[in-house]
Amino acid sequence: MESGKIVDACFKTFGCGSAIASSSVATEWVKGKSMDEVLTIKNTEIAKHLSLPPVKLHCSMLAEDAIKAAVKDAEAKRGQMNGPLKASPTTMAADV
Repeated sequence: MESGKIVDACFKTFGCGSAIASSSVATEWVKGKSMDEVLTIKNTEIAKHLSLPPVKLHCSMLAEDAIKAAVKDAEAKRGQMNGPLKASPTTMAADV
């Protein structure tokens, strides 16, 4: 993170095209945002952006859950370092 913004994000996704697309959209949407900002990303926004059918909404839910898990993990790592993350870039990553 530089100046509190996420500089990179990646996901390891196993599943159908909708799951992969949801994860891909999520990684693009979190870049350049703060941790608080990314927590406002909702699966419904991802699903709407991708025009996912109702039967595939769980794919966008997985992406939202992964964002929340990545933020929680990053905050835990920050706590272990006893303070804010250094200026070096940090990658948010989560398995979906």
